[in-house]
Amino acid sequence: MQAEVVIEVPFHDVDTMNVVWHGHYLKYFEIARCKLLDQFHYNYNQMLASGYAWPVIESHVRYAQGIQFEQKIRVRAILKEWENRLKIDYLIFDDATGKRLTKGYTIQVAVEIATREMCFQSPQVLFDCLNQWPAFQALKGGESAC
Repeated sequence: MQAEVVIEVPFHDVDTMNVVWHGHYLKYFEIARCKLLDQFHYNYNQMLASGYAWPVIESHVRYAQGIQFEQKIRVRAILKEWENRLKIDYLIFDDATGKRLTKGYTIQVAVEIATREMCFQSPQVLFDCLNQWPAFQALKGGESAC
């Protein structure tokens, strides 16, 4: 249950040492996360329409090797947890060599928009969307996860 994007690092993402500034890694994670969420039709517009916001409450990045201007990178987002929160792991690879450059994760929780209260388990709408996703059905052996 994953998605990948290829990004060519733009000039405005690097610092004076020609290395991607550390804060931009989270942006790269976000691009891959949106592609992952699109696969089961529950990206941010669908989240809002369903009455839930999903703020990131925790993030972690492990920088193994710097990324350079114009380097093509492959960013993989992998859905790891969904029952009580969304935990998504990320791997960044050099697109040409396949060498792993960075890894990390984010954690998001559902917040009911009307009440602004955090949910202690994921809302049913998430499970409904996941159950329609072929990758999720394959993981569960074709059976419903609900």
